[in-house]
Amino acid sequence: MSHEPLESDGDSGQDVSDFNWDEYLEENGTLSVPHHAFKHVDQGLQTGLAPGMKLEVSVRGEADGVYWVATIITTCGQLLLLRYEGYQDDRRADFWCDIMTANLHPLGWSRQQEHPMKPPEGVREKHPDWEALLEKALSDSCTAAPAHLLEGAQHVLNPLDLLASGTSLELQDSRDPAVAWAVLIEDNVGGRLRLRYHGTKALPDSDATLWLFYMNSLLHLPGWAKESGCTLRPPAALLPLRTEEEWNEVRQTINSLPQDSTITEEFHKDRPAINTHGFTEGIKLEAVDPAAPFTISPATVSKVFGEQYFLVEMDDLREDAKRRVFLCHRDSPGIFPAQWSLKNGVRLSPPPGFQGQDFDWADYLKQHEAEAAPQQCFPPEQSDQCFKESMMLEAVNPLCPENIHVATVTRVKGQHIWIRLEGLKQPVPEVIAHVDSMDLFPVSWCETNGYPLQFPRKPRVEKQKKIAVVQPEKQVPPKDCPPDALKQHVNIQADTAGQANGKYICPKIYFNHRCFSGPYLNKGRIAELPQCVGPGNCVLVLKEVLTLLINSGYKPSRVLRELQLDQEGRWNGHGETLKAKYKGKTYRATVEIVRTADRVAEFCRKTCIKLECCPNLFGPRMVLERCSENCSVLTKTKYTYYYGKKKSRRVGRPPGGHSNLEGGGKKLGRRRKRRKQLFVHKKRRTASVDNTPAGSPQGSGDEEDLDEDDSLSEDSGSENQYDLQDDSEYSEKKSQPPTPSPSPPETPRPTRRRRKARSPSYSDDENRPPSPKSPRSEPPQKLCLDSSPLEWSVTDVARFIRTTDCAPLARIFLDQEIDGQALLLLNLPTVQECMDLKLGPAIKLCHHIERVKLAFYQQFAS
Repeated sequence: MSHEPLESDGDSGQDVSDFNWDEYLEENGTLSVPHHAFKHVDQGLQTGLAPGMKLEVSVRGEADGVYWVATIITTCGQLLLLRYEGYQDDRRADFWCDIMTANLHPLGWSRQQEHPMKPPEGVREKHPDWEALLEKALSDSCTAAPAHLLEGAQHVLNPLDLLASGTSLELQDSRDPAVAWAVLIEDNVGGRLRLRYHGTKALPDSDATLWLFYMNSLLHLPGWAKESGCTLRPPAALLPLRTEEEWNEVRQTINSLPQDSTITEEFHKDRPAINTHGFTEGIKLEAVDPAAPFTISPATVSKVFGEQYFLVEMDDLREDAKRRVFLCHRDSPGIFPAQWSLKNGVRLSPPPGFQGQDFDWADYLKQHEAEAAPQQCFPPEQSDQCFKESMMLEAVNPLCPENIHVATVTRVKGQHIWIRLEGLKQPVPEVIAHVDSMDLFPVSWCETNGYPLQFPRKPRVEKQKKIAVVQPEKQVPPKDCPPDALKQHVNIQADTAGQANGKYICPKIYFNHRCFSGPYLNKGRIAELPQCVGPGNCVLVLKEVLTLLINSGYKPSRVLRELQLDQEGRWNGHGETLKAKYKGKTYRATVEIVRTADRVAEFCRKTCIKLECCPNLFGPRMVLERCSENCSVLTKTKYTYYYGKKKSRRVGRPPGGHSNLEGGGKKLGRRRKRRKQLFVHKKRRTASVDNTPAGSPQGSGDEEDLDEDDSLSEDSGSENQYDLQDDSEYSEKKSQPPTPSPSPPETPRPTRRRRKARSPSYSDDENRPPSPKSPRSEPPQKLCLDSSPLEWSVTDVARFIRTTDCAPLARIFLDQEIDGQALLLLNLPTVQECMDLKLGPAIKLCHHIERVKLAFYQQFAS
């Protein structure tokens, strides 16, 4: 087939902003390939800092210039979750910092610069001899963060950003590993490099440029060829384009190129090792031609270069055949043992010029007096679990490498997949690629890196020009208005509506993850969002911002319900349909979005207030250190309406109306009332004394204190399984701490429910709720604790759960990092929601939690 570059749909006139991956996936009823399947993309975003490394950081709340040792708990791009040395497993004082802005240094830096080192107040209370603790931390060089990752001009850059435009590298020849030539980086798109061979500035791009991912095993730093004993020679296709004298001048320039020491370590750390092979010349195999990866055909090992590399030539039986060869190593993709296609049900294409109807390997080997490559020459076959048929991704067009297309997985065989490129005017055969190919990318990769994506265009519908129709009963033009003036007026209106000027351009919208996230949004998920979205069209930018916020909620459908358009629109803006997915259901609601840039700031602030979070959580202003609202002193438990009371509204469907939130059947009947939540200022926590009752939700400012509003039938399926107690009764019971001995049951209050209320029971009999008319026959077994649950670590909690009949649930406590304080805050709704447990196991677990609470009050509360 022809290998000419194929024309894509890119010139069809549709704007790239017309394409939306979420909508496209929904229209096709398919999923995207998981992001973690693209290892080369994830590795390029790593900064080199890993959990467990120690560094020095300025102490918050202390005078400037005071430092202390901290340990990296989690990394998320350029964000680090740190814990001061001395807190051990106590994560209450963990804090996030940005590598770009935080004052981070390697161990020993403060003493070299003569800066004081002093721990925060909580560490001083736990460790009066904190000087010994400091000496021990500074002497542990095994866990010290590398200095080059924290200091110097390059310390804030990930491996992708180190390879800037203008940087020189050396590239091994694709046919001879003993030959190399220098290349210049012209562009770096998310680690995908556009390279130009040195000395080809005036030559055609088709011969002089190529695209490679920075982790390609053939790319090396300047000076590698000289160190490895390789010959500096331009590719064979370029040699005739210049004289030998001209190439010698270029070669002298290459030899004098400086080597950038700042990128040496980062450039090599992600490279996979090249294993030794067992191939010999003349043996045959099956292979995919990298220049046209559409079929699997017979091939021959034509040359062996030492223990690491060998040359594969695609078989071609024609007399005037042009050689198609490519360099391989043992783990190269696209090479298979003979009969692999037959065993996997894949068609093997006979070599060009083959005479005969059916290809048979035994006859072919006998005809050419050759042997097949032994099975042990190839790496063990593995099946990939990430790629599934019909999943979608973004893939490079092998015939036109500058184009990246929407692609669909059509077949999966072992470690290789067949993908169909979309957005081509002329369809091409399915591309065969290895699952670890660096020419495959997750969905939205192009959008993230600002690179155009080739996508299938919808058939263009020629829009008729709109003609202004004046309704006589509504609008009558003035009698003195001439027809030309009316026509001019209509044209001006049309031109104004179509303008894309600064009035409709939204500025960057920043996510200030340090700000208070409120009861609906998960702070951890917000920290994983991009730093900002935009600039761009107001409607598009704000739609993306709200979509990210909805997906960052504990219950996305609950966040969507808070944002949905009221019956009276307050902004006179644009109604946009947004979606939320929760527990396998998809919800839709219309959300009002402003159109003009002058209203963006107020819109963001009002939306934050609607979500009961800090007004600066997202908006056009970036919060660097301290929020102007002083939101760091707020917890998620109560809300004093600092920013104005929310309009009271009826929960559920209003009389005579309906909600615009679609999805999930709504159950008629009375719902549980919402409990209003109030902001309160946090009490300063100390490590030694905590007088807060364990049953109170004020014991922690962490995210375990989730929103427990189950008023929406769309948001939770548990409402159909059991009915909660009346709200006033529930609140009254919650506010009273458990007594040391079981109290006699209260006389049940009359309720408006005609059916029996099934309230949660924490007795030893999980299957039968206690009757209010008769006392319990057997009191629960008293629990004796060796230590206060407030001091329990995550491991301690899991160890306790394993001693109960809920031992299988211990893994959930470890996964969700529930420590002693969080354990004391758990109740039945929270357990069911966060642990996704059915009613029976949840009640059984809550029974043990109540035993811990009771023992805590009896043994440690005084």
